[in-house]
Amino acid sequence: MKKVFCLLLSAVCIYASLVFSASAATDYQIVSPYAQVVWEGDGAWNAYKGNLHTHSTFSDAEMDLNEMILDHYNQGFDFLAMTDHGVTGTPWNEAPARLPLYWYQYILGYKQTPLTDEEFRAVTDGTYPVDGVPRGKGMTCVTGGNELNALTLTKCHVNGMFLPPHVGDNYLGYENDHEGAVRLADEAGGISFINHPGDWLNSNRGIETVSDPANVHYYADILLKYDSCLGMEVFNERNHVTAYDRILWDNVLMECLPYGKRVIGFSNNDAHFHSHVDSSFSVFMMPENTVENIKETMQSGAFFCVTRELRNNDLIGPAEEFDVRYSETPYPAFHALSVDGHKVTVRANNCTELQWIANGKVIAHETMEQSEDETTYVLDLDSIEGAEDFLYIRCELFGEGGATISQALVIDNGTAPKTYTVDTSREAKRANIWHRVKSLRLFVLFRIIVDELFG
Repeated sequence: MKKVFCLLLSAVCIYASLVFSASAATDYQIVSPYAQVVWEGDGAWNAYKGNLHTHSTFSDAEMDLNEMILDHYNQGFDFLAMTDHGVTGTPWNEAPARLPLYWYQYILGYKQTPLTDEEFRAVTDGTYPVDGVPRGKGMTCVTGGNELNALTLTKCHVNGMFLPPHVGDNYLGYENDHEGAVRLADEAGGISFINHPGDWLNSNRGIETVSDPANVHYYADILLKYDSCLGMEVFNERNHVTAYDRILWDNVLMECLPYGKRVIGFSNNDAHFHSHVDSSFSVFMMPENTVENIKETMQSGAFFCVTRELRNNDLIGPAEEFDVRYSETPYPAFHALSVDGHKVTVRANNCTELQWIANGKVIAHETMEQSEDETTYVLDLDSIEGAEDFLYIRCELFGEGGATISQALVIDNGTAPKTYTVDTSREAKRANIWHRVKSLRLFVLFRIIVDELFG
């Protein structure tokens, strides 16, 4: 009997050990980029509306520099970066480089005018009037921005940020070469993100383009090589040629996260005209509206992406396309996003739909009546089968005033990140050679002509 009892006791211990080990192996933490945000009470952080991708007549826009800045100021923006093509941004009362590439602007009759010293002081301290009354809050000037690869037909554009003066001026770039621009920003001590990736992919030709493993790996490879490349735009301007970039972002996240790289989503109006200004922008959560905090928030991801126009899709929505630019309807807004164990609590208003995305799929969806009052929503991952296998989750709000989405919250199960190594196989080398051939400007021009002739 003693032997039988010992055997039974051993079996129970082994079973308990296996259950505990399995439980421990599947346990996880939700790591949120908003963990440090103070949402309410003493010292609560504020929500600041901003744009980090903007143009003027110093490159290819139709609005003068001073007009573009004042238009953003009049529309309530709290910070702004001028990022003309191949022109590194300066303080707004100083003229940036005037490049020969854009001398045609003079022929077309456009001016290139910075703010006066008086206008600059008034805009940045909030005393400049809107409708005859001082606005009361300044708009922070973010310098050192440059949309690199200025003279590329393939739209392989990269936003270099916080570059030293004149670094990147006249950087024309090479066709299909995002990495060269990222490297330039990295070596200059700046940071970067990839602009309108769907435009380069021509993803409007088919939603499947943004899920093609080769296309996903192309961007993931650059992001994994350079820590200073933070992520990519998920909303750009009116999203008319980048409608599926949220889906691309999900796919790139899934490739990068096992290596410990969180890909941050950006949202910018890429304004060239007045009609672009109220299209896409960001809402940064910061204790104070300073350049230092703006840079830190870009790197931490403690901000939300907003768009006023978006096409529909059957994968993650929206169900119907919308265009509410310049409407007076407020956009959906997050007022808190907090984590407690496996639960995520969101407080939001001005939304009619809330959905959660994990690994590129909708895992939860709620509908509600639009209201200015805050409503609380809770996602309990313990109630969702397979949640322990998610790499990330993220939240999206839709409402009568547009769409607002969160950054990815990473699911950390304690597994050490993999080490990324560049593929040096013979197949990879052959693919690289073919990529270089396709990137010859003459080849690109020929392809564009063929596309125009034969669709």
